[in-house]
Amino acid sequence: MTPFELLEPRTLQEAVGLLDPDDANVRPVAGGTALMLMMKAGVFAPTRLISLQHIEAKYSEIAVSEGALRIGAMATLSSLERHKDAAAAFPAIAQMLPQLSNVRVRNVACIGGALAHGDPHMDLPPVLAALGATVAIAGPKGSREVAVDALYTGYYETVLGRDELIAGVTVPALAGRKAGYLKITARSADDWPALGVAVAFGVDGGKLRGVRVVASAATAMVVRLTDAENILDGAGADDATLTAAGDAAAAQAPIIGDIRGSVAYKRELLRIGVGRAVRQALTGKTTH
Repeated sequence: MTPFELLEPRTLQEAVGLLDPDDANVRPVAGGTALMLMMKAGVFAPTRLISLQHIEAKYSEIAVSEGALRIGAMATLSSLERHKDAAAAFPAIAQMLPQLSNVRVRNVACIGGALAHGDPHMDLPPVLAALGATVAIAGPKGSREVAVDALYTGYYETVLGRDELIAGVTVPALAGRKAGYLKITARSADDWPALGVAVAFGVDGGKLRGVRVVASAATAMVVRLTDAENILDGAGADDATLTAAGDAAAAQAPIIGDIRGSVAYKRELLRIGVGRAVRQALTGKTTH
């Protein structure tokens, strides 16, 4: 492994100041579960790593206030998984997390890193996108907020500048809305998905309202499927409507093939997956 400089700032702003917008080999590191694998594989050779492990404790905190969930970027996936208030307020998140990799990874991987990494196979981003979550981004010119569904621009690509860090995530109160996440894998439940579909919606008089449908893993990045949303919004969750929404999603989504399935295979998964995700949200029962 090529030698590199390791810096350990004590504040988030100090960490931002150590980043170099002109050098792609200078990177922040939180839990390091993905970055270390890239380094061991030789696909990334840093000149400098900025460890975030010693920044202010508030960036590791998780809290629910008036129904909204606030998660510090340095909170681990396991700490979110074990947080009783978060699980009670957002069952879809609690149901998804045990399927996200294995417990060894969840004990180390941090929320901010999981979002900033930009891997389309991650389970957390589509769920947060469906829930309308936003990320707070800290940079040299101050802070800004970006919706999770607008965070990604391509395969392993985000809107984050090289001198910016995710500081935290805010998930708005569910307020009676339903949400669900369908994960389909070729192997065990905690393996990388061939398809992830997250949905969220309200129900009024038997009709779905304010529908959000988000796909990942079968696509190069988190993608909102607006054609499916338009079909579901204002309609009942009957078989014909769910079939039509699945057809629309499969037609709209920019599917990519990989070792987990061909384009045709993943498109068919999405076609049936939208309806299953909606039913899962309505019943509260997890399937994969």
